[in-house]
Amino acid sequence: MSRFRYGVIAVLSAFLGGCGVSDDFSDLDAYMNEMRLRAPGRIEPTPTFRSYPTFTYNAAKLRSPFSPQVRGDLAGQKHGSRNVKPDPDRVRQYLEGFNIEQFEMVGTLSNATGSFALLRGAGGVHRLKVGDYLGRNDGRIVAISSSRVDVIEIVPDGEGAWLERPRTIPLKEHS
Repeated sequence: MSRFRYGVIAVLSAFLGGCGVSDDFSDLDAYMNEMRLRAPGRIEPTPTFRSYPTFTYNAAKLRSPFSPQVRGDLAGQKHGSRNVKPDPDRVRQYLEGFNIEQFEMVGTLSNATGSFALLRGAGGVHRLKVGDYLGRNDGRIVAISSSRVDVIEIVPDGEGAWLERPRTIPLKEHS
């Protein structure tokens, strides 16, 4: 077995000995000279980029195009009443922590105790009756029909008083 090792070592050393390094780089020098003759004399500079004029967005204070338009005539605007105001001592219901816009009516239920509206929103479907509250503006359900839920919200009028604002949540068909 040791003769076999010596034989393999001898063959490998003879094979590697044939891979000697020579100082002849003439083929590489010829190739580099040929490439220098083909290539242009200088490299083109990188193109200069024009700077664009700055733009400042000035429409942030304007009305959102996705919200309904507000009428501009202040003469016809309703003024709030000091008699209407939210009850600060009332215990808040769960659905008052969500915006009323996210709710959609998906159906109604009726039994001996009355009729109920089924509203989808706030992570589920909720059963509500007349007198229940929802939305962040003290929205109270005042009427339930088979096609809609009527809600009255109490909102500030901007002058220190409060307004009652009616809202309707229509039945979403094909839900």
